Amino acid sequence: MARYSPEHKEATRRRMIETAGRRFKSDGIDGSGIATLVADAGLTNGAFYGHFSSKDDLVAAVVAQQLEAQVAVVNSLPAGLASVEQYLQYYLSPAHRDDLAGGCPSAALLDEIGRCDVAVREAYTAGATAMIQAIARHLDNGDPDQTERRAIGLFSLLVGSLQAARAVTDPDLSDRMLAAAYANAVALATAPHPPVHPNRQEPE
Repeated sequence: MARYSPEHKEATRRRMIETAGRRFKSDGIDGSGIATLVADAGLTNGAFYGHFSSKDDLVAAVVAQQLEAQVAVVNSLPAGLASVEQYLQYYLSPAHRDDLAGGCPSAALLDEIGRCDVAVREAYTAGATAMIQAIARHLDNGDPDQTERRAIGLFSLLVGSLQAARAVTDPDLSDRMLAAAYANAVALATAPHPPVHPNRQEPE
């Protein structure tokens, strides 16, 4: 039996994660069986279990990789509000809305991730935290608490707005949702003092 090099094994694992990411985002996690996932990567069921202990193990790897890639894009942009507006234009565009397989993992998978096992949710937590930190780098105004609130608000607004725009059947309403979300996102990113939640205790 031929023995594959560590590089070959790693490349196969990476291909499996990349193709599974597209399949999960287009068909859903529950709607993607192992047979389909391995076929997408040109593998067999036996080869799958040489790389992953279970489908949940693959899902956790996919969630981590997808968010790492998204964070890398945001971190690659020059720091500042101009980059934020550029990213908002892309994220809230009709083209991104219509590209489930190639788009944001949060908008495509968040409802299912919330019902996944703890390893998947921990992978998502780490990725979402990194994404919020990446956004915060562009919004930093010298006030760490305010910057974090802005970044969390922007992240949540983007994901929720894209989910809603994808869910409705009226294309005109969907476009208006994206346009309104963009206006609100820019306002949040540039507001001098974002409001604090009334139940949140601020430090003295």
